[in-house]
Amino acid sequence: MWNGSMPRIACVSAALAIACCSVPASAGERPNIVFIFSDDHAVRAVSAYGDSLVKTPNIDRIAASGVRFDRAYVGNAICGPSRATLLTGMHSHANGFYSNEWSGPFDGEQQTLSNLLQGAGYQTAVIGKWHLYSDPVGFDHWEVIDNLFEQGSYYNPTFRSPAGVEEATGYVADLVTDKSIAWLQQAKAGDRPFFLLYNHKTPHRDWLPGPQELRDWDEDARMEEPDTLFRDLGDQTRARREARMRIEDYMTDMDVKLSMGGSLTPEQEALWQQAFAEGNQQYESSDLTPEQDLRWKYQRYIKTYAASVKSMDRQIGRLLDYLESSGLMENTIVLYSSDQGFFLGENGWFDKRWMDEVSSRVPLLMAWRGHIQPGSTSDALVQNIDFAPTLLDAAGVTPKQPMHGVSLLPLVEENPPPWQRDLYYHFYENPGFHGVARHYGIRTERYKLVYYYQNNEWELFDLVTDPEDQVNLYGKPGYEAITADLKLRLQQLRTQYQVPETDPEVPWYHGLLIRAFERLMMWL
Repeated sequence: MWNGSMPRIACVSAALAIACCSVPASAGERPNIVFIFSDDHAVRAVSAYGDSLVKTPNIDRIAASGVRFDRAYVGNAICGPSRATLLTGMHSHANGFYSNEWSGPFDGEQQTLSNLLQGAGYQTAVIGKWHLYSDPVGFDHWEVIDNLFEQGSYYNPTFRSPAGVEEATGYVADLVTDKSIAWLQQAKAGDRPFFLLYNHKTPHRDWLPGPQELRDWDEDARMEEPDTLFRDLGDQTRARREARMRIEDYMTDMDVKLSMGGSLTPEQEALWQQAFAEGNQQYESSDLTPEQDLRWKYQRYIKTYAASVKSMDRQIGRLLDYLESSGLMENTIVLYSSDQGFFLGENGWFDKRWMDEVSSRVPLLMAWRGHIQPGSTSDALVQNIDFAPTLLDAAGVTPKQPMHGVSLLPLVEENPPPWQRDLYYHFYENPGFHGVARHYGIRTERYKLVYYYQNNEWELFDLVTDPEDQVNLYGKPGYEAITADLKLRLQQLRTQYQVPETDPEVPWYHGLLIRAFERLMMWL
């Protein structure tokens, strides 16, 4: 029974753990788990959410056969930290992986989803992007992208595994899917349930579409511009003014396909030229105004982003088809999510990192035949700290130490319980390539309060009247009581999660490396 000493949501999860997880289900009853995890996939580019820039019919199949979570968020919108949270169910300060750039290797010996499931008898595998600068722990099988700072290349990536390094030929989404289906065929032959973490690189920068999308490329097609593409941030916080995320200033020639990467085969180069060469010639011979130039870059960016999503979606369809045709779907939980959202031209920006809705909100779809009502939705506030607890709950496995997250299974019941919750966010990666200030904040049912603590700046947004984080209400008359309440609740969250008052030290040479990398990227 809830006694007020902890959030009601935590009490619900604890009760569920006692009821469902203290006695593990038999091996025949335990579900298989396939977690499909993409990179930088904004909700606005998933057609299951409506009003999408791109059709994703195969990802949508998961929503149609299960539940769509409409308010799912991450606690640190950057690739590696988000992946560490998926594995641990803990915020960055507790799992030790704060930043892509200076955290060091992820400690896989701590409690993770994979080693708990492995210890409970699951066959476990991770295939695709890893981006944690370590060898995966808790996985019977792993093949992870190895090249380019573990980002990988879209064409002809290398994979690292216990057998060594493999230089593969082909498109990355196709290769990751080939390897995943091959492992599933092997796992199906076993007598134990399995957990597959099927990790896509797509649609991470530099958004290079697959072969079919290159063949279908339409240079004259136009996609809708966001209303804020030309927004002037001059009257906003210093944090926003100083961020290096503007499409017009910080996209490279490789980003907008004015130059071609060096990893392509002759056949792949021919496809690239077929798609982009004529448009490049027209651009380079034109005398564009700054406004026209931004519009051209936006179209190249958003169209290649959308096309790479299509390439990934097709491969996700292949894997779902295999699960269906093999009969595995009858007892398999399938989840789809992304490590964070992405700016698709909003504020004139690309990239992620911010607590803004387009950056910290992610798609979250979950199907489990016979357990989740097809086509259902949930508007509960949920977070990536909840992924591991949810899957462990379904598998009948109790964590040895409490996690920050809670199981989401109560939300898919016929009569879900009351769900009251505030979400905590904390971004640490500064100095960093995009110059985004460190910040933490709270997201409630209606409001968002953000503190840029390096600058001593605050932002307050009313997400009912301003769902796109455009109007900073902090310090405005009439919001004093709301602000005071949010500050109190924010401090309560920091106490609840035991967030240190000081951040970890960044190596002294990191800023020099960032500046050197900036110069290299702009030269490319």
